[in-house]
Amino acid sequence: MGEHPYCPSSLKLEGFIPIQFSPQFIASVFIAFLFLTFVTCWKITGAYYRHLGKADRALVGWWTIAGLVYLFLKGYYVFTPNFYKLQPSNFVTKFFNEFWKEYGKGDSRYMSRFPTIVLIEGFTAVIEGPASLLVVYAILYKKKWAHPLQFAASLTKFYGGVLYFSTAYLADTAYSVPGPVYFWGYFVLVKGLMALIPFIVVCRSWLCMMDEFSSSACTSTAHSVEKKTL
Repeated sequence: MGEHPYCPSSLKLEGFIPIQFSPQFIASVFIAFLFLTFVTCWKITGAYYRHLGKADRALVGWWTIAGLVYLFLKGYYVFTPNFYKLQPSNFVTKFFNEFWKEYGKGDSRYMSRFPTIVLIEGFTAVIEGPASLLVVYAILYKKKWAHPLQFAASLTKFYGGVLYFSTAYLADTAYSVPGPVYFWGYFVLVKGLMALIPFIVVCRSWLCMMDEFSSSACTSTAHSVEKKTL
């Protein structure tokens, strides 16, 4: 059994290679990516898509980040089951590798390939990743199906968050390394935001769809009344 820093200590990770990047470096690179991607999207939409309101511009940033993270970062995890024993030479691949080994301190189910986790992340990478980037296109070009797609993609992500937390609670097992950073930071805050933001988008898209439906219904009723009057 390879020695590792995860909880429980009985977890078997044969051939585990210790983390080489510091937590501060991993966090800095990831936050820089989030910031630069969001700012770039905000600037581009402000310059070339002036018909968009601030909420839609912010959502373009959110969905772009989500699509890239889902496709590449989570896709790497799903399709590289033995990542913890690899030493990639490419920086991007190495960062993905180190990211998941570090995040495993907050939830060791990622290291043990817990079936529910692999299923959730697999669906996220394969289905929600492309769907997120499709949402960006729909928002930019004001497609009628923008809100239905946002509603569906966000609802499935919120449901994944519910499964994530509920399975951890029902297992009644400590998956986080002792310490507030790993439990409250990695496990609760990071995953909590990934469930909270989709829930907010679900509510917004639902209200927008209801408004559009009401407007369409009012227009149809008005036309019917005009025809009867004539």
